[in-house]
This record gives sequence, C-alpha cells and structure tokens, in this order.
Amino acid sequence: MVALATNLGFPRIGPHRELKSSLEAYWAGKASANDLRAAAAEVRAEVWRAHARLGFDHIPSGDFSLYDHVLDMAVLVGAIPERYQAAGPVDALDRYFAMARGGTLGGKSVTALEMTKWFNTNYHYLVPELTSGQRFALAAAKPVDEFRQAAAIGVATRPVILGPVSFLLLSKHVGKGSNLELLPALCEVYAELLAAIAEAGASWVQIDEPLLSLDLEAEHRRAFSWAYGALREASPGLRLLVATYFAGLADNLPTALHLPIDALHLDAVADPDQVDVAVAQAPGTLALSLGVVDGRNVWRTDLEATLRRLEVVSRSLGPDRLMIGPSCSLLHLPLDLDLEPSVEAELRSWLAFAMQRLVEIATLTRGLNDGREAIADDLAEAGAAVTSRAASPRAHDPSVSRRLAQHTPALEERSSPYSIRRRAQAARLGLPLLPTTTIGSLPQTPEIRALRARQRRGQTDTNTYEDGLRAYIDQAVAFQEDVGLDVLVHGEPERTDMVEYFGEMLNGCLVTKYGWVQSYGSRCVKPPIIFGDVSRPGPMTVDWAVYTQSRTERPVKGMLTGPVTILEWSFVRNDQPREVTARQIAFAIRDEVADLEAAGIKVIQVDEPALREGLPLHAVQRKDYLAWAVAAFKLASCGARDETQVHTHMCYAEFNDIIESIAAFDADVISLEASRSRMEILSAFTDFEYPNEVGPGIFDIHSPRVPETGEMVELLTAAMEVIPVGRLWVNPDCGLKTRRWEEVRPALANMVAAAREVRGRLGDRLL
Repeated sequence: MVALATNLGFPRIGPHRELKSSLEAYWAGKASANDLRAAAAEVRAEVWRAHARLGFDHIPSGDFSLYDHVLDMAVLVGAIPERYQAAGPVDALDRYFAMARGGTLGGKSVTALEMTKWFNTNYHYLVPELTSGQRFALAAAKPVDEFRQAAAIGVATRPVILGPVSFLLLSKHVGKGSNLELLPALCEVYAELLAAIAEAGASWVQIDEPLLSLDLEAEHRRAFSWAYGALREASPGLRLLVATYFAGLADNLPTALHLPIDALHLDAVADPDQVDVAVAQAPGTLALSLGVVDGRNVWRTDLEATLRRLEVVSRSLGPDRLMIGPSCSLLHLPLDLDLEPSVEAELRSWLAFAMQRLVEIATLTRGLNDGREAIADDLAEAGAAVTSRAASPRAHDPSVSRRLAQHTPALEERSSPYSIRRRAQAARLGLPLLPTTTIGSLPQTPEIRALRARQRRGQTDTNTYEDGLRAYIDQAVAFQEDVGLDVLVHGEPERTDMVEYFGEMLNGCLVTKYGWVQSYGSRCVKPPIIFGDVSRPGPMTVDWAVYTQSRTERPVKGMLTGPVTILEWSFVRNDQPREVTARQIAFAIRDEVADLEAAGIKVIQVDEPALREGLPLHAVQRKDYLAWAVAAFKLASCGARDETQVHTHMCYAEFNDIIESIAAFDADVISLEASRSRMEILSAFTDFEYPNEVGPGIFDIHSPRVPETGEMVELLTAAMEVIPVGRLWVNPDCGLKTRRWEEVRPALANMVAAAREVRGRLGDRLL
C-alpha cells in the first residue's frame, strides 16, 4: 500500500447540535448524567461509523469532549486546582463543569478556569492551572474508554491525546517556577496512560503537539526531545504519531523530524513548502502524515493539483511511509454540506464541510493506491468546480473594485487627536466618573429565539416579528435605566450572532442553515461564507438603534462588528489576499457608522474580538498582518466626528505583544475580558501607557454564578492601579447573550453598585 487515509479529529456537536441540547438539558436539571453520556456516546459512534464506511485506515478516538479537550487533559492527569477539591464527596461531572463554567461545588461558590483562544482559531480552551511541585496522577481513563467504545461497535481507532509539552506550555503557572520543571513528573503519568492505551489494544496513538508550530526557545526544543525519549522508552510496543498544525514548523522542523516517534503530521495547507524539506530530511523510519485538505476553510480541494503533488511525495518516501489527512482537526468546520440542500447549486459545488473532507481524503488515498483512473470522475468533478469558481461573475463586483481604488491613507485617521475628542465627547455625553455599560448583547430569551425561528420559517409576518423585538427592547431599556447603567444597548434581539447577522446583510456572503461550529462547550456559531466581493446594499442596524434611542434620554450604543472579526469569524475566500477582503468589509462598516451618526447615535461600538486570533503564529509574519488589520479597523471607524465616541471590544486573548497595535486603533474606549484572570491581563497596560479609555471586564459572563458587589469592587480597585480612574469604564467581560435574565439582573445591579461604591470613595465628579 502506498498511502493510508487518516484524520486528526472531527466535530463533536452532532449534525443537529445534539451535544449542545444534551449539555444544556443537563445543566438545567432536565436530563441525567446518564442521559448526557448516552447522547455523547451516540454522537461519537456515528462519527466512527462514517470513517469506517469510507475505508479510513486511521480513525481518531478520544478527540471528543463534553466541553474542551485541554480541560479533559487537565482532569486526566489530575491537574485539578485546590478550589475544586471540596471537603466532601463531589460528583466528577459536577467538578468538571465547575472548572469549565464556575458555579457551586460542594456547597461553596467557585470561579471557572481562565479561558482563551486556541492558537489562531475561534475555538476557546480552558487554561489549566499548575503550581510549583504540582503532583500529577492518572485520574481518569477517557482515551481508553472511548477506544473501547469504538472497538465494541467494530471500529479500530487511534486514540488522540494532547502532548505533554504543549499541555505544560499552554497552562498557567501559579506562583514561582516554570511549567517545564514539571515535565519529568508529567511524563511519568503520560507513560502510564500510554501503557493503558496499549493494553486496551491500540497499535497507534496520536499525540498533538501544536506548540511545535510556534517560535520556540532552545530549552523548549530540548524539552520535546527529552519528553519523547522518555515516552518512547516507556512504550516500546505502541506506535507514536506526533501531530502539528496551524502553521509550518520553521526552525522546529529538524527537532520534530528527529524525535523518537513513528510518524509526524505536518500542516501542508498552512505551509506547503515545509513538505519538500521534510521529505528530504526525514529519517527512513519516519512516516509523514500530510494535511493536504483544509481543516480550517470550506473551499473544495483541487484534487488534481493535490494528487499531482502527492504522487511526487509518495515516490520519494516509498511504500508505507505516507498518510493523507486534513491540515488539522476538522473540529473547525461545519459538519456536513448534505444538510444544506437549499444552497444554490453553483455555490454548493465550490464547498466542502467536514464530511466532504473525509470523502476528499479517501478519494486522494484511493487515487494514490489504485491509480488515477480509479478516481477519474472525482477529478473531473472537482476540476469543474475549481474552474467555475474562478470564472463566476458572482465572485467579482466591479463597483467594489472602484470603491477600493478610492482608498487613501487620510480615510484611516480621525479628524482630531483623542485629547480633543475626549473634551467634545464629555461635553456631549455628560457621563459620571467610572461610567457603566455592557458590551452589547442581552439575554436571548426562549421567547425571542422562538419568535425569530417563526419569522425565518415564514410563520410570523414582519409586523408581528418587529413588534416582538420592540417589546423586548422596551423592557431592556427600562431595566437598564432602573439598574442605573450610564450607556445603554438595545440588546441585539434581532441577531443570532455578531458575525452571522452581518453576513446575512452583506453582498458576497452566504449564511448556511446548519453550518454550526463549536466555539466552546455548548456555544456554537454559524460562520458566514465570504464567496465574493463584499458590499453593503443598505443600512443594517440603524433602525433598531434609532428606535432604542427614542425610548431613553441616556446615550445608546450603535453596535457593529469590525472588519477583522467579520473576516476571521467567517470562511473567507482564498482566491485573493485576506487584507483585500478586510478592506471591502471595512468600507461597508464605514458606511454604517456614517448612517448611525447621521441618525443621532452618539456612541458607536465597532467590536474586534478576533484581532489576536488573526495574528500569524510566527513573529516574522506579524508586522504585515497587524498593519493591514489596524488599517481596516481605522478605515471602518475613523469617519466618525470628534463628538461621536467610538468603542471597540476584545476578549479572551493575551495582548502584551500587540498592545501598541491596539493603541493604534485610536478607539476612544476599549473594553476587554479581565475577570477570570483577576485583572492579570492588564499587565500589558503597566509597561505601555495606553492613551485612551479602558473598560476591563469585572464579571465573567461565561459562568452562571452571580458575583457579589464586593468581589467586583476588588477587581475595579485592582484595575485603578493600572488605568487612571478618569479613563476607566465599568462593564462585564463580554456580551450577555448566553446568560439568563435571572443571572444578568443581579449581576448588573451588583456591577453598578460596585461602580457607585468606588465613586463614593473618590468623590462624584464628571470626566
């Protein structure tokens, strides 16, 4: 056999988000733990059967998670912080979800682990907490259990685990010392785990080490070599595949190629050039797994070009040393294009979701093993789709090209510097010291979701639908006024998602019906597909902002999503540079800003939570990205007049190394997630004097627990040590869409009380 068909991982949510439904039913007390486990087992089983039907040689197991795979690994190796170690007996599932979401455990209130983005994706992982002298122990058997579940239905799988070095370096160290000091102790537990996997009957194990795709120091490379030497010695009968993804390995490639392992997976989509180097330098005993179909985007693979490349590689490597797979886990894709029969035929022919990626991998493997004639029809069909997409007029709009040609650097600058704008905005808005606001969205109630669903199905006429939204807004405004917020929002009841909503409004975008992708836990998003030139056919948010402002004397924020976030949280066309698409979106948002301003909206928020995740993993590529990303935001927002206050929001990321670029946004106010880290994220503002206003979040919106006023006073006081009080805002970490009103009402009341308590200490004065 020339090549093997393989996969690294698959979406966990089920074709109709069965995992989401089961999780939320369990959290609401409407389903038992056994119900949840049974639903999860069925989702896993169907995924394994799908791989087996297509003839895959290496099928992943253990990649499934009830919430997050990094959290799974922390629990597996016993890295459970002390606050989750209740005095009495605690159910393991309750502890697991307390670590993920916070809440009550063993009768005491506990905060969740910190959350941040998984490399340069929109997936969020829970950050393990480790301490000096951390003790590890094999505390669970998840990879073994799922391997055995697959075997019980007749499917042989390859267990997947997160590697020890990546686990340590992705974790937070509490106290003194370095996480790498813990490597010997952790590898002892990994050796025990590998022995259990081998004893269960597995012949291969996949060990994900995505840290190899980052810029590493020499000590990190030595850690990889040492760790795999130890694991190889401890598991001589088990074949090890180390998987890397999201970028090329660059200077880490020699280290990876010479680890004592049996196979190495490379992302040949993110960095095709590394393949030739790897083929030339790989030891004769090392197999290469090549990720040649895109696990991050939805465009159909050019099978002819890919097969041609693989034929060259296979001749160089020889038999039994080549595996064909996706660039990374297919977790980041919608599940199945077959669920989208309403997508127009030509557009549909250009696309491939996770299930179609499996078909492409199986087809390429068959072409290598059985010859081109065995897949002649597949090659012809894929080639026709590639040709159709390149020539289609729906992808190219001359009016958008003309608009881009009008771009000048002057469009990326506000009329006056912040110091002048600040005075104009203070006079117009009249806000108190420590002004309070929210990030934008308010709870999406079952009633609002049902109303929107009926409208989409044509079961509710437009007037009834809009009357329902206005009633929600009226109640939201009344609540915000009663609780004492200073800058209000309309709550976004008309929006399913902050990017999907704009994808539905913009030309050049397709929004699917079932194209869900997991963001974290039960949270799923439906990324738009940007297939052509982007433009705005008309106002997108103005009517709702104007209606809300008519219901209150307090300022109401116009809520927009920024061009970089729309780009990053969509499946973006790959036939032109990303910065060109970002500029197209920026012009559309710029027009919306102008319309909001003309309609009398005094505060406009242009959210860019995805700035960090667009950052290339290698430092050498970052300068160019940050230059065009900042330019896109400024193009979108800088048309605003001095007296219009421009906000932006960023969340769940590290900002220290990009703080200068964030400052270059020149937004009047930036809000960001800060509560889970207890303001540690503000260390970026210690060494860099941020010139404008900042709203560090003082309560965690991803947890059902309601923080007390005193807790928020402590966080606000900590923020005041870094941010001058005259430039400090008070707000939650992020939007409140996923929370219930029963949680939001007391939490916001406590937040306003915290701001008032601190104002009282300082003396109430205007900015």
